[in-house]
Amino acid sequence: MKVVLQRVTQAKVNVNKKIVGEIGLGLVLLVGIEDGDRARVREIAKKILNLRIFNDQNSKMNLSVLDIKGEILVVPQFTLLADTKQGNRPYYGNAAGPEIAKPIFDKFVDELKKSKLKVETGIFGAKMQVTLLNDGPVTIWLEF
Repeated sequence: MKVVLQRVTQAKVNVNKKIVGEIGLGLVLLVGIEDGDRARVREIAKKILNLRIFNDQNSKMNLSVLDIKGEILVVPQFTLLADTKQGNRPYYGNAAGPEIAKPIFDKFVDELKKSKLKVETGIFGAKMQVTLLNDGPVTIWLEF
């Protein structure tokens, strides 16, 4: 599983010109699930929820999304698994098919929701437009 995490002040995802998920201060998670992943979703969710990447009163990144009672927008994004080593057309053969990836994605979202924070998502398999205001900017690549 690969996750691109972005600290944001606001974000939303649209499908067919309709907002399907929207958050304020918190995290946007772009999630790619690899073929063969039997992701440790509980462990991954715990890691993300506890990452200290929000500023404390001294402007030091010392607080987690839990500490600030932030919000989370989770967007499935198979293109994170692009292999660009050869040629000019990305190869997506390492991305899990929807029959494998969707249940793992759903389980991951369920683990995040156990935090009682607001958690919204894009729509798996849909063409989405994601709008966000990156705060910092803070962007972190996580690979599990």
